[in-house]
Amino acid sequence: MSKYFVIGDVHGKFGMLQELLKYWDGTSQLVFLGDLIDRGEDSRSVLTLVCDLVKNHNTICLAGNHEHMFKAWLDNPSECYDHYRRNGGDTTINSLLGRPLNTNVKAIADAQRVRETCPNLVEFIYSLPYVYETNKYIFVHAGLDLKLADWHDTSDYDKVWIRQPFHSGQNKTGKTIVFGHTPTFYLFGERPGTEKLWQTADGKIGMDGGAVYGGVLHGLLLDDEGIRERHFIRYI
Repeated sequence: MSKYFVIGDVHGKFGMLQELLKYWDGTSQLVFLGDLIDRGEDSRSVLTLVCDLVKNHNTICLAGNHEHMFKAWLDNPSECYDHYRRNGGDTTINSLLGRPLNTNVKAIADAQRVRETCPNLVEFIYSLPYVYETNKYIFVHAGLDLKLADWHDTSDYDKVWIRQPFHSGQNKTGKTIVFGHTPTFYLFGERPGTEKLWQTADGKIGMDGGAVYGGVLHGLLLDDEGIRERHFIRYI
């Protein structure tokens, strides 16, 4: 029986990720739901670790909207930097360049520095897929366009950005959709800190615990029968 150890949005919280990975048995398929970077203090270490896991341990790591914004900034730093900055991008840029996190970023010059300084990590981010499908599960960062006749036609943009239309839409895929992106405390209408997963009767599991907002980092062990273990690390 296939087993999957799935990790929610890390957002540069390297210490929390290290603690959560202690629950991984080393043999279950490891799956990251995206948003490895931004806001947290050590995106470079997170990227380095997950890149190694992908290359050497058959790990799956999906793109999130923060990886999407990072790529947009690198591709067009003059026009896309402000949007990336407003979403916590400076912490990642400075982390990659080994600078204090409050260093003033120069959008165009630092884009070139990142490309020159971290080519392997840049290449890794550009290589990330948007969805991972198995016989039982669909893993995706934000969600799917459930109004489509075939969910496979969901745009890459929606896979990393969609929110309410997916949350309220009817899941008719025949599979459980496991996603991150929207912190569960928003989905529950609560304050940051809840350790609950967001689950629906039609087969959606939301597992962004808002780790970078003082919440938790979720790790789920799944098999073909459903959730077998649930682990979480509180904000550190």
